[in-house]
Amino acid sequence: MMRRAIFLAGSCAVALALASASVQAEVTADRLNAAGTDAEAGNWLMVHKTYDGNRFSPLSEINASNVAGMHLAFAAPVGGTEPAGFGVGGVETTPLVDNGFLYLSDPWGTPYKFDLSDGKQAKLLWTCDTGVDKDPSRAILLAHRGLALSGKNVITALNDGRVVACDTETGDIAWEQQVAKDTGEGFTSAPLAIDDKILVGQSYGDWATRGWIAAISAENGEELWRFYTVPKPGDPGSETWKCDESGNPDCWKTGGGAAWVTGSYDPATRTTFWGTGNPVPMYDPEFRPGDNLFTNSTVALDIDTGALKWFFQYTPGDYMDYDEVGPQLLMDATVNGETRKVLSHFGRNGIFYTLDRDNGSYIQSAQYVSKLSWTKGIDPKTGKPLEYDPTKSLQAYAHGKIDRAGAVATTCPNIQGGSNFFPTAYNPSLGLAYAAGIEGCSDLSVKEVKPEDVVAGQIFVGGAGTANGIQTGSINAIDVATGKAVAQHATEFPMYGGVLASSDLLWAGSLDGTFAAYDAKTLEEKWSMNVGTPFMGAPVAFNVGGKEYVAIVGGGIGIAAFGRPELEVKSGSTANMLWVFALN
Repeated sequence: MMRRAIFLAGSCAVALALASASVQAEVTADRLNAAGTDAEAGNWLMVHKTYDGNRFSPLSEINASNVAGMHLAFAAPVGGTEPAGFGVGGVETTPLVDNGFLYLSDPWGTPYKFDLSDGKQAKLLWTCDTGVDKDPSRAILLAHRGLALSGKNVITALNDGRVVACDTETGDIAWEQQVAKDTGEGFTSAPLAIDDKILVGQSYGDWATRGWIAAISAENGEELWRFYTVPKPGDPGSETWKCDESGNPDCWKTGGGAAWVTGSYDPATRTTFWGTGNPVPMYDPEFRPGDNLFTNSTVALDIDTGALKWFFQYTPGDYMDYDEVGPQLLMDATVNGETRKVLSHFGRNGIFYTLDRDNGSYIQSAQYVSKLSWTKGIDPKTGKPLEYDPTKSLQAYAHGKIDRAGAVATTCPNIQGGSNFFPTAYNPSLGLAYAAGIEGCSDLSVKEVKPEDVVAGQIFVGGAGTANGIQTGSINAIDVATGKAVAQHATEFPMYGGVLASSDLLWAGSLDGTFAAYDAKTLEEKWSMNVGTPFMGAPVAFNVGGKEYVAIVGGGIGIAAFGRPELEVKSGSTANMLWVFALN
């Protein structure tokens, strides 16, 4: 059934706006492949800017020499606080911009289109009514991380498991498909458009489901292939799920391994790279003994078939909730005098890794958080934690194991990271990779759940991970060639919002409502403004009418309240807002 768009500004006003707006060019496969070229420098056509995931803008009108002159150019309210009315979930979206038109999603995954062409205001053209059930019981953990542009459509993947294509001109629904069909499954990450395909990742592994990555047709949403991040018995990797030792031979069915951050893509090899989440239950490895492939991993998949090309697992048998869903940065770097095609990743476990992206072999790594206690180091040959013992079904890392007998461990970094889902970036001119994240520790404990008491669609933690002390934050810069940390900027609050790299600046928003620009080499703050809305999304840079702008969406605080509960909105209402900045 076709659903008409909801026109919040009134049908007459919107009709006039649509009539005055120029007709857009389709977002073709050629344009997406050229997203990093001069032809598309002023646009932001996909969630990570380019397929390599680098979130680097080559625009340089705004730079370190003049950024002090930045001001708020204009702003616009966004929906998504319903039905609670006081800030549902976290506003984690990255806006997309195509020749003066900006698209964003609210926490429910609802797409909005704004016209920025006059450089004076954001005119709402349409809101696409997806018909999603706005169930308040999921509000605190609700999130949506962005959209995809493909042809004449803007694509959203929803928490109810549907993928919906909205016509970019009218906001009408062009097609919709129920892609995630099992109880508890759904999506929070932005889709990734590649050629005639849309890639989506099942995001709700922690809800006692089995993770997967799928490709669907960009024309109608029909499924083309699916890769399960938790293999069924008999499939490669299934031997690492020693379910019989747990007394529950079906432990793999609720094994997690969610893919809730959009992957990257290498057109030269037609390979897509995605990070996978923790095994489930989070804190009770005795429920699912073994290394638990392909959780806590980078997986490299053939874009045409979904076949696994290689994988690298960061923390085998994880019991610290160290998902490795975070962005996969692709770059060419000179390492030890040799130019190599590499994949770099800021691990949620507090370690920055560099891998060979052709085969997944380990190259080097470095600690980037201030305090790390869970391991004494990384094996320089294998890339595995020094404590890892492949002969054991249950691992005990440096801080000691947690178990059903009552053993408790304190782990650093915090269970949320390090860097988590927060978008990272890479500046190719400087050879520096950047991440914002959390500085802190957690206390871990186990609470046994019987297999018959596990309910698909309900969060399955198997214990608790509670904050140990005050959680703060940091922004970090790593030299990819050497694998060495070169700069760190400490922040009062945990950083959940991700970063944007530009010519000589790094941009990030904070939970206290501050949006700031930092020197790309030293991370010294060069400019900031507090606008009042917490930031959990990432900024973008774009060009409209020959002028450069930087935009970010702020709003509800979502899961950040677990680390710093005093930041919760306790009275009144909060707004979800699009903020757009420019030079005077």
